[in-house]
Amino acid sequence: MSTSVAPSRRIVRADDTEARVAPLELFFDLVFVFALTQVTAFLADDPTFSQLGRGIVLLALLWWAWSGYAWLTSHVDPEQTLTRLVMFAAMGAMLVCALATPGAFTDDGVLWGVGYLVVRILHTALFAVAARGDAAMMRGVTALGISMIPGAGLIIVGAAAFDGTTRDLMWLAAVILDYGIVLAAGAEGWRVHAEHFAERFGLVMIIAFGESIVAIGVGLEGIELGSGEITAAMLAIAIVCLLWWAYFDVVALVAERRFREAAVAEQQRIARDSYALLHLPMIAGVVLFALGVKKIVEHVEDPLKDMPAVALCGGLALYLLAHIAFRMRNVGSFSTSRAVAAIACLAVIPLATAEAGLIALAVLTVIWVALIAFETFRYREARARIRSERH
Repeated sequence: MSTSVAPSRRIVRADDTEARVAPLELFFDLVFVFALTQVTAFLADDPTFSQLGRGIVLLALLWWAWSGYAWLTSHVDPEQTLTRLVMFAAMGAMLVCALATPGAFTDDGVLWGVGYLVVRILHTALFAVAARGDAAMMRGVTALGISMIPGAGLIIVGAAAFDGTTRDLMWLAAVILDYGIVLAAGAEGWRVHAEHFAERFGLVMIIAFGESIVAIGVGLEGIELGSGEITAAMLAIAIVCLLWWAYFDVVALVAERRFREAAVAEQQRIARDSYALLHLPMIAGVVLFALGVKKIVEHVEDPLKDMPAVALCGGLALYLLAHIAFRMRNVGSFSTSRAVAAIACLAVIPLATAEAGLIALAVLTVIWVALIAFETFRYREARARIRSERH
């Protein structure tokens, strides 16, 4: 006598203890890489503070879509055919969003909104299949379904019928409602695998760092390479390496251990707070830094305009502030050294608008070298213990 397995059970990961990031998830992330580069280009084309606000809105929506799939593949099996087909389709829809990003607030807003709606529909539909028979998770899936209607709907209506401030406010309302409805439903009922989730978000940080490196290359396209351009590129890559060090040397290890050791209900809240929410300002900080670097390498001897200067220095400060909040959420302690470094980065803004961008980049490099050297020396024993426990 044959037995059948419910579709919802077939697509759920069979053994959560063995969950790892699958090749399909890394493949899916390639479209997100392109989307990040498009956001940077969108900001670079019109370096004003109003454009900066629009870019942050775009990034927040793209991040919400991507992080939703991180939750999804922490619960469903990426190797199942249905999962693969849904994620392939979502890649196509997110590619549409990325392609429409340069014109999202002009001619391509409706196209962007439709692409975003499809990404969210596919995500919610597969989660609904996986949640059959699980009342707690189905409540969360219902919130997902409700949130995408005003989220994508406001974008489409705003792009089709309005322009200027009204359109921009409708996009902002879309972000608030999309995030707010899901967060109001709470984190209870969702299924996450701590090790998989932490690895997934660590890999997306690497993607963001990589986008900064791409920005260096894009900024230097068509420019004759001289000593100033090479120096700017080397300083920028040095800062990117230090950003990587600040996250992966100890912070990611401690956070993952705390995540793994927590009870199920606390794991759900950590996944929401530390990863889905607090990684957004980290990613935003890196994207803003990439924008500032792109503008510097294009004209290394010129001062930066106001918005790129704020993006360059403020992006690094935002990255550090997100780290401080991440640490407080996970272990309940405050990082004074990173707070001082964040203030120091912000203090470079006037210099960046008055002197050559190359000088500002050099000063920021000194700040970051000092920060990482201090932390490595000051906490060398704890660092050695944490890293040895990991290995």
